[in-house]
Amino acid sequence: MNIQIKNASNEPIYLQIKKQLKDAIISGELEEDAQLPSIRFLARELRVSVITTKRAYDELEREGFLHSVQGKGSFVAAQNRALMKENLLRKMEACFAEALRYADLADVSREEVHELLRLVEEDHDGSNLSSERGKEI
Repeated sequence: MNIQIKNASNEPIYLQIKKQLKDAIISGELEEDAQLPSIRFLARELRVSVITTKRAYDELEREGFLHSVQGKGSFVAAQNRALMKENLLRKMEACFAEALRYADLADVSREEVHELLRLVEEDHDGSNLSSERGKEI
């Protein structure tokens, strides 16, 4: 797994770590019971504070994505894929509804919205190729 830290981002580093780990778990890249790097190891690899990585791990554990075993480390928790998909679909629906509300306010046609979505999709696909500061874990 490759965690990218974007120093220019307004998003705190712990959130960047948390979101990328969470995405890897949701996508199946990190499978159930997979052991994650230790908090200290990850902090050293990413050149960030141990407190930063601990906060990301703690939040993921609180949300049910990780579980810790004393003296052994942190592991990917079992996930209900159907429930996760449903939650993500609800979030997407809310984002689309908000986008359409903005489109209506700006008097943007549905065809223009579709074209914008296509452009954003192209941009998103290309953004995965950008290499800012990242480390393989």
